[in-house]
Amino acid sequence: MDELEAAGGRDIEVVPGGAHFRGDRGACYRMNLHSRIATRVLWRVAHARYDAEPDVYKAAFDAPWHEWFDPSRTIRVYVTAIQSPLRSLDYITIHIKDAVCARFVQERGERPSVDTKSPDVRIHAFLDARTVTLYLDTSGEPLFKRGYRGASTEAPLKENLAAGILRLTGWRPGTPLLDPMCGSGTFLLEAAQVALNIAPGGTREFGFEKLKWHQPAFWSRLRAEARGRQLPVQPCEIYGSDLSSAELQAARRNLVGAGLEKAVRLKQADVLTLAAPAPAGVLVSNPPYGVRLGDQARLAELYPRLGDALKRAFTGWDCYLLSADPQLAKLIGLRTSRRVPLFNGPLECRLLQYRMVAGGLEPGSGRR
Repeated sequence: MDELEAAGGRDIEVVPGGAHFRGDRGACYRMNLHSRIATRVLWRVAHARYDAEPDVYKAAFDAPWHEWFDPSRTIRVYVTAIQSPLRSLDYITIHIKDAVCARFVQERGERPSVDTKSPDVRIHAFLDARTVTLYLDTSGEPLFKRGYRGASTEAPLKENLAAGILRLTGWRPGTPLLDPMCGSGTFLLEAAQVALNIAPGGTREFGFEKLKWHQPAFWSRLRAEARGRQLPVQPCEIYGSDLSSAELQAARRNLVGAGLEKAVRLKQADVLTLAAPAPAGVLVSNPPYGVRLGDQARLAELYPRLGDALKRAFTGWDCYLLSADPQLAKLIGLRTSRRVPLFNGPLECRLLQYRMVAGGLEPGSGRR
C-alpha cells in the first residue's frame, strides 16, 4: 500500500493476489521503477460480462488495441481464471488473440505477430464466474527481474519475495543484517539496494516503452531523479556467509553484476560455528529444506543443531527463517514469536521469527 501511495496511486483497494489503484502515467512509471514487492503493474483496458466464448471474443475485439500499440509489435496473451465455466483456457487464449488481430486488420489492414518467448506487448485476461477483464502489461518482464542476476544456485529466492520478507522483519538500514546461508545472495542484494536507496528498476527495460502513450523524455527524467537520490556505494552493515564456496561465488558474481560488491561483506563459514558480526541485529535466511534439496535425514540432523547455534551465538538478535518444510519448526527446538504464511513460487512457506534474548528465547513467545 505504501509503495502505491508513494508512486501517486489513488483509490487503492487490496484484492486477492494484488491491489487495484487509479493513477496517471507518472504513477505507472514510478511504480515500475521503485516497487520492490510488486510482480507486475497491469493497466486495465476492458471489462465485460460474459456467458460464453463469443462474449469474451467480443470484449477483446471491442477494445481499441490499435490506439495503444502498433501492429509491428509482437504480442502474447496470458489467461487466468477463477470459477470460470468456460471449458478451456487455451481456447480462450486463442480466441482473445484472434480478436485482437481481427481488430487490427479492421483498423490498420495488418495484424501483429505472436511471440511466445519475448513479446513486445503482453496482454493479460482474467475471468471470474461472470466477467472478463483485459489488461496491458506495463512491466514486461516480471519486476522481480532486477537485471543484475547472472548466477543462480539450485533454489534462488525471487527478489520481490526477499524484499517483502526484509520489510516484514522490520529491518532498516544501519541495523546489522546477516544471511548465514546466503546462497546466491538475494537477501543481501535487496538489502544493499535499500541501504543505498537504489531504485530496483533503474537499469532495466519495461513493457510501457513499447506503447504509444510512452513519453521517453518524462521517463528519462524520472530515472535521472532516482539516480540522483542514490547514495555512493560504500560498506554497509550487511553480512553474508555460506558453507559452499560455489554458492558464495555465485553471490559474489551477483553483487559484482549489480555494482554492490563493496556494500556487502561475504565470507565462507558454517552457520553452526559462525559468530555474530555485531551484538544485535537481524538474521534472515532461506535454509535448505526437503522439497528443494532432498536428503531428509541430513536435514533432520541439521535443524536441531541450527537451533543450538542460534541460542549460542545470536543472543540479542531477531532471527527469521523461511521454510516450506513443516519439520523445520518442529526440529529446530525454538519457540516462534511469529509465523507468517508466504508463497515462494508454488511452495507454501512460513516465515518463522525467533527473538533470541538472554537464556535463548523471548519469554512467552508462542508454541513450539
